[in-house]
Amino acid sequence: MRSVILSCVLPATVAIAAPLGLVEKAFGAEPDKQFFHSVEGRWVGPGEIIAGKYKGTKFTCDFNGSTPASKLGMTLDGGCRVGVFTQKMSASVERKGRDGYRGTFMGGSTESGMDIVGGNVVDAQKVVFTINRKQLNGVMQARVPDGNSMTVTVAVRVNNQLVPVIGMSLKRIDSVEVGAIAKN
Repeated sequence: MRSVILSCVLPATVAIAAPLGLVEKAFGAEPDKQFFHSVEGRWVGPGEIIAGKYKGTKFTCDFNGSTPASKLGMTLDGGCRVGVFTQKMSASVERKGRDGYRGTFMGGSTESGMDIVGGNVVDAQKVVFTINRKQLNGVMQARVPDGNSMTVTVAVRVNNQLVPVIGMSLKRIDSVEVGAIAKN
């Protein structure tokens, strides 16, 4: 009897709550939206390869952050420069229903990057995604401690331990015209 009542009452409750936006909050989407919204805009800053063959290589990145109109997720798209050479770099992720977050980092495993196969938004300031390419597993973490800075770390699993391999420290760039003179 209880299941019959629940099967009748629960859909009606969801139908009433959905237009009010209460369902999203009940399922924890609000911190996700806050985090993804905080990533929108232009981000620039230095990065470094922390481990591996190219350890110590420093680079500068320039990204545009955006969010899809009707889904939870984000895209950071741009590139990183080492000397005169620029490497296109991007990360894109969307919530795929009960499967969680899915996406790609640097084109995914079909190109030269990794697949985003899971993860979650820890709070309105931090997200951690699971990344994978064949036998290589790891995490990509982005943290936005305030409205104007973001740190991104990519770590891979080596002997059951996460080893950071790429680190970036980005600053938000405002769309203020440089060299404009104010009228007196």
